[in-house]
Amino acid sequence: MASPAARTVLDRPATPTDGVLPGSGARVLVVTGSVGAGHDGAAHELAARLTAAGAQVEVRDLLDALRPTLARALRSGYTGGVGRAPVLVELLYRRLEHRGLLWAIERRICRSAEIAMRGWVDAIDPDVVVTTYPLAAQTLGELRAAGDITVPVLTYLTDPAVHVSWLHPAVDAHLTVTAATAAQGRRDYDLGFTVGGPLVPTRFGQPMDLAELVALRAEVGVRTDRPVALLVAGSLGLGDVAGAALDVAAAGFTPVVLCGRNAALRDRLDRLPGVVALGWRTDVHRLMQAVDVLVHNAGGLTCTEALVAGLPTVTYKPIPGHGRANAAVLHESGLGRWASNPVDLRAALLEQLGRDRTPPAMPDPTDTVLSWVPAARKLARPAARAAALAVAA
Repeated sequence: MASPAARTVLDRPATPTDGVLPGSGARVLVVTGSVGAGHDGAAHELAARLTAAGAQVEVRDLLDALRPTLARALRSGYTGGVGRAPVLVELLYRRLEHRGLLWAIERRICRSAEIAMRGWVDAIDPDVVVTTYPLAAQTLGELRAAGDITVPVLTYLTDPAVHVSWLHPAVDAHLTVTAATAAQGRRDYDLGFTVGGPLVPTRFGQPMDLAELVALRAEVGVRTDRPVALLVAGSLGLGDVAGAALDVAAAGFTPVVLCGRNAALRDRLDRLPGVVALGWRTDVHRLMQAVDVLVHNAGGLTCTEALVAGLPTVTYKPIPGHGRANAAVLHESGLGRWASNPVDLRAALLEQLGRDRTPPAMPDPTDTVLSWVPAARKLARPAARAAALAVAA
């Protein structure tokens, strides 16, 4: 294990040294989308960081701005499509890039959220608006283009792969986790992209000593004489998780599977020999320090967590749509190999053993977002508060 000094992720200290919080006086509206856990996780991490930096933050869910039937359709449609009609999901994902009928339908859905979102902006009066959900990027972009939002609007891409749904020409900046995503976006869409850094808690970069590692492996119930792979399939446990777990076991690794909220998947995996199935966990950061490699099928927030943890990743049996697109970007950039069959999987897993687990230095998203707060509004907010206090006194 690397020393704590070698595992530092953020370039700047957690607390400013001059005694002045960089976000003092700023108001930020963060818009997420409660489809899975990745968009919500990134939104709430950003809110926590901005709050710690002195900003006032409000988090809103785009699906709350839609009719309840439409919101339910978005949630269940994604889950059901990946599970029951993966070919159709892949087709829809690709067809959206052509901006035809499906694109028109998506834009109409996004426009239906404009009235509620305009109300949020009027009530909160933010200095900057950030979204971690692609459909919200379309809604906010339209409002920005129409002049209904007069402050900067930022889109924070939580996926390694750029997709047209994330992009709107009126958005002021498209932020990415890594340079690989920014490079792909510039190449394929001829737009500017900014590397914003990882939106995951810094605890993922905290190392674990040997005694803690042994204790956690014993608690989970894995052997100490075999390498361990952590398998993740999102909070919903989508895709061919059982097949992936059996192939990982056949490669000589102990598969520890995070089943998320999918109780049926956990029950099924519990019956497979050599597989350790876990339900919803709040200590994923510790598990990432106690295993040798991450095997995933979607490439979203969990891959960012692994990047901060310095844990090598392998993509296997990716889910359709964004899962396959993310796998391609990770593979081409060298951030995570895409194994296409059991033989390739075994080679990829063995290749990760003994690799340097020092994570790269990355910018802090807090700095990136606050840099977009107009300077005049930064100064005006503390002055207005002081005036109000004086009147009250």
